[in-house]
Amino acid sequence: MDVRRADERYPGGDEAAGIASRHAFSFGPHYDPDNLRFGALLACNEERLAPGAGFDEHPHSHTEIVTWVVEGELTHRDSAGHETVVRAGDVQRLSAAGGVRHVERNDAAVPLTFVQMWLAPQEPGGEPAYEIVRGIADSTPYAVPEAGAMLHVRRLAAGERTAVPDGAFVYVHVVRGEVRLGDAELGAGDAARVTNAEGLDAVAVTRAEVLLWEMAAP
Repeated sequence: MDVRRADERYPGGDEAAGIASRHAFSFGPHYDPDNLRFGALLACNEERLAPGAGFDEHPHSHTEIVTWVVEGELTHRDSAGHETVVRAGDVQRLSAAGGVRHVERNDAAVPLTFVQMWLAPQEPGGEPAYEIVRGIADSTPYAVPEAGAMLHVRRLAAGERTAVPDGAFVYVHVVRGEVRLGDAELGAGDAARVTNAEGLDAVAVTRAEVLLWEMAAP
């Protein structure tokens, strides 16, 4: 198990434009050949957008982009004609496939925080696709078959225990609260990369929200 702390993330964004980013993996100018991916996961970005701030239209290709809103509202528009407001508890997925362009903005009057995760598809190309699941229920897995991955959302009360999925690669990201994972204690923004996970539990030290990626071997 490889634990990565929130303060070890690469800083990014544009503070003057109201954008603060923290990257868990090699990203943009922060190139690290030893931190390019874990399983199918290529990026896990924590984004904070001030009211009115956002990312102008930009391209993606050959990437499965999954977004989890922590607080606020994310306005999404893409070149395939989708326009959606994503709120806390929703899971949004944009399959960039052969190529798509999109805009992400905070059009609300309150700050926006979201976690965006990029996964590598098992096969490149294809047609872009979009999906949103409103208010996903706790413990309901969300499958990304194109990447051989499954997202599990856990919202835990203090003292509550949950099983971590067994798998070749499991990525655990703490959204809020404190969680004990094996011998490690993780706080908000901390993550653990677990290889060949088996029989591992997560215990909430405080009320917590956790995202767990279960990924097959590439």
